[in-house]
Parts: sequence; C-alpha cells; structure tokens
Amino acid sequence: MTTNQLTDQSINRLLAAQRPWRRALLNAHGGRRRASWCVVIRATFFFKRALDLVGSVFALVVLGPVFFLLALLVRSDGGPVFFRQTRVGLNGRQFKMLKFRSMCVDAEQRLKDLLARNEKASGVTFKMKDDPRITRVGKWLRKSSLDELPQFWNVFRGDMSLVGPRPPVPREVALYSLSDRRRLLVKPGITCLWQVGERQGGLLEIGDRNAIDFPEQVHLDVRYIEGQSTGKDIWLLAKTVPAILFGKGM
Repeated sequence: MTTNQLTDQSINRLLAAQRPWRRALLNAHGGRRRASWCVVIRATFFFKRALDLVGSVFALVVLGPVFFLLALLVRSDGGPVFFRQTRVGLNGRQFKMLKFRSMCVDAEQRLKDLLARNEKASGVTFKMKDDPRITRVGKWLRKSSLDELPQFWNVFRGDMSLVGPRPPVPREVALYSLSDRRRLLVKPGITCLWQVGERQGGLLEIGDRNAIDFPEQVHLDVRYIEGQSTGKDIWLLAKTVPAILFGKGM
C-alpha cells in the first residue's frame, strides 16, 4: 500500500468517525482487537510459566543425586556449598540467585582488585581467563556449567525463567545505557541465544559464547525478547545440552 493510499484510508476513517454509529463500530472493533491481543499475551505468559514449573520440578527431582554429590565436592574445598548473589531481574527487581560455589569465600571483596585485568572490552561484564578466585573444584564446575544447576530453584520460585537473558549484577546494571536496560523487560533465564552462541539465527547454530562481547549480548537478548515463543524456548533448551557438552554454552 502506497503513502497516498494510506493517507486516503486515514482520511476516510476520520470522516466516518464523525458519525455516532460509525464511531461506535470503530470503538467496538478496536475493543475486540485489544481484547484478543490481551488473550494472546496472557496465554503466552501462562505457557511460559507452565514450562518453567514443569522443567524446574523435573530437574530438581531427577538431578537430586547429582546435587548431593556436587555438594560434597564443593564442601571438600572448604566453605559453604551454595553461593547466593544479588542479581537484577524483571523490571529491575533484585533477587538472590543460587549457584554452587566455585570461588573462594571472599571472591566478591577481591573483585575490585581484579577489575583492571578485565578481558571484556566493554567493561560492563567481567571475564578473566585465569581468575585466581576460582577453586580447584570450581574450575571443573564452571567448565561443565554444573555450578548453574541450583538456579532451577530460582526458576521454581519465579525469580527466573528457563530461557531468558542472563541476570546481571547491580554493578553491571549501573553501567547500562537506556538501550541496554531492554534486557530487563523479561524475566532473566538460565540459557538464551548468546549462551548457545546463536548469532546468525541458524536453527542448528551453536557457537562460542565467550567470543560474544556485551553489545552483541544485548542485541541477541533483545532479538530473543522481540521474537520469543514457547517453541523457541524448547528449542533453545534442547540446543543448550550440546552447547555444554562441546564446552561452548552457558
């Protein structure tokens, strides 16, 4: 439809709306469209939450023995089993995210001394190849992504979703631009596009997440938010498994 045709259509609608009965019809039509859109949105939220509950309960029950063995391993390194860290979730709400502890007990306090050695060019997120804070067991946990398993509890509680942008720490959010804050428009997740390295949108694409810097992470997260669906979530969960096995995901 050309610009002139759109202009003519708008003028005709405006003229038609001057009549009371036409105005009533237009309002009724608009009301039906709004109502149908609300139904679609609420159904999408319902199915996503249902998937989160089923998936998290299944993981917590089936992986119970794995949790127990990993807890023993982490405990052998000394210190608490779990690491509770403040993260920023939906619309900026803060919550405590769980992980198996993979660093020394005073890791948060030592971070400020290591920021100058950050390997991420943007400086928003922190990445260091040979981080001295990582414990002996923690190095293996991180490489296999097993340290992330307790986050199924966060999903069950409703703080997180199975699929969604990774939850940032408050220090990172303080450095966000308005554009970056779009990542906070949905619940954070355990896995998403950049966790499996899906940069080009390929159905079977699995890449190295460590090669993705923060600006591209934001781009991929926004792409997920704008095109999310239950089917896409299930497929991303399926792709996460080989991504972890190949040492490229999570």
